[in-house]
Amino acid sequence: MDVLVAILAFAGAVLAGITTGVLIGRLRDEAAGWLIAWSIATGALALSLAAVAVGHLAGFGGVTFRAFQITGSLLAPLWLTVGVLQLLAEKATARFTSWLLGIALTIVGAVIMLLDPIVGGFTKDLPAGPPHWDIWPEWLLRGVHILVIFLLLVALAIALLSWRDGDDFDVDNMNATVVLAPAGMALSASLELTLPGFVVVALMGVAAGGVWYAVARPLAPYDDEDDEDGEEDDDWRARQGRGRRGADGGDGGATAASPMPAGSSAGSPRRSGLGDLVAEYRAGEQGEVDYAARMQPGDRSFAARANPADGYQARIPQADDFGGPATGQLLPADPFGQGRPAEYGMPAARPDQERGMPATGAVYPGAEAPPPADLAASFGVGFSRSAAKPRPAGGSVKPSPSIYGLLTVFTLLDGSGDAFDKLAEETVEAVQRSEPDTLIFVCHGVKSAPLQRIVYELYRDEVGFAEHQRQPHMERFATERVPFVLAANVIELTVNAAKVVPLPTALL
Repeated sequence: MDVLVAILAFAGAVLAGITTGVLIGRLRDEAAGWLIAWSIATGALALSLAAVAVGHLAGFGGVTFRAFQITGSLLAPLWLTVGVLQLLAEKATARFTSWLLGIALTIVGAVIMLLDPIVGGFTKDLPAGPPHWDIWPEWLLRGVHILVIFLLLVALAIALLSWRDGDDFDVDNMNATVVLAPAGMALSASLELTLPGFVVVALMGVAAGGVWYAVARPLAPYDDEDDEDGEEDDDWRARQGRGRRGADGGDGGATAASPMPAGSSAGSPRRSGLGDLVAEYRAGEQGEVDYAARMQPGDRSFAARANPADGYQARIPQADDFGGPATGQLLPADPFGQGRPAEYGMPAARPDQERGMPATGAVYPGAEAPPPADLAASFGVGFSRSAAKPRPAGGSVKPSPSIYGLLTVFTLLDGSGDAFDKLAEETVEAVQRSEPDTLIFVCHGVKSAPLQRIVYELYRDEVGFAEHQRQPHMERFATERVPFVLAANVIELTVNAAKVVPLPTALL
């Protein structure tokens, strides 16, 4: 019988050691509190089971007894419980309290059990703790076992209650807790009741296997099912911090996706904007994204423009995507120029912009405008002219410093190109008739991207731009283009040098 228990203990030690390696490997990608706690628990189980295997083969002694009691009776059930609490806790204070409890009991218990004298002799049978300990280690272990059973019962109840009204992450947490909580309670009860060694070793192996199952199945990282569109599961990344939730706990809900600066990384290579836009458009076909609501005026919150349940956001291709100079970070559309939301960390819009801009998206100050004649070359693409309103420039290539310009990149919904072009042409005709301070107003098509339109605007000064904004035809353009536009980006321009002549017009 001793040999059989030794073999079982050795197999359990191997299982616990492999589980510890799996947990540590996952910690490299996901520094979650429950992974750290369970790594300690499974490491303690591996050492404890190894000590039991040696004791059943060669006989127990002071070293193997202390090793079994400290690792198997104290650390393993304690840190298994701390891991469950870390998984389920929604608030940072609860997670901190569980850490404090685990560290305090570990330090105090280990010191007491290392220094306390051992009473009596040993055999090859698994020794019970109370006959060999003084009063302090005995009652310390008893208190830990009772506390572990109580906390795991509470955790099990919380997991079941959260599962009833929760999301998929709460289901995962419940499935993991249903496995680990009974295993931890059974292990603590068997150690406290001094059950036979075969039962204790079996329960230790079950606890190690339960941790492996929980991490490999219900708590496994979510696979990206839409890899072909270059999407990532932002929900999973945002919920890692407390098991399957947000890093700060918060209210336990899913967090809205936030824009990221161009060139930044969140564990994935930079993706092209077109891939993200196609993904969002496909989601829109299934009714997941309300583009019309996103483009409504007067609503400055990103949450109203992008549904956080999407799991992604639109990213408009910037100039460097087409092989030209970078223009900065691209943000979701703001079609009426109501200003940049504070959560993007961008400067507030100018007062004249707050009166209503025709171009959508965030405005980036300080960008340099290429001369219109060289616009296609600087962006590395070919433009097809849809409509234009030019004004001749003077003899100097050094323009007035008061000239104000905008470059707007529109991404249209599929099938709306002709309607948008017709609206743009009517708008340009009205601009040409009634806006003497509008120097250039050009709407380009992009040969390599049929759903792209680029509007290039130059005004005599910002007063002329403000007057342009108040025109009825511009209000009509800003309103009627909403059903056609998926998203847009606006770049604020200055002019360093220019040569402008009237464009040839089509013969009708």
